[in-house]
Amino acid sequence: MPLHVRSIAVSVAVIFFFGLSLIGWIGGLSPFTCCKRSLVGAVVAYMAAAFAVKAVNAIVINAMIKRQISKQKEQISDGGD
Repeated sequence: MPLHVRSIAVSVAVIFFFGLSLIGWIGGLSPFTCCKRSLVGAVVAYMAAAFAVKAVNAIVINAMIKRQISKQKEQISDGGD
């Protein structure tokens, strides 16, 4: 079953946003600078997570297809059902 790309990517982006905000706040950045950096980090994290989930989905679906093809070949070689 493929993973849901958008929900996972949004969750990762939100975690990165608040994590980067906390790091910026602890580092003594101004709120505007902290917000800008956190927003850019969240966008980058969203894109990276979406790409990673799509790659995992492609690998899983490819494995499922290969497994189904091998099952069909075994059924044919066994002579039917």
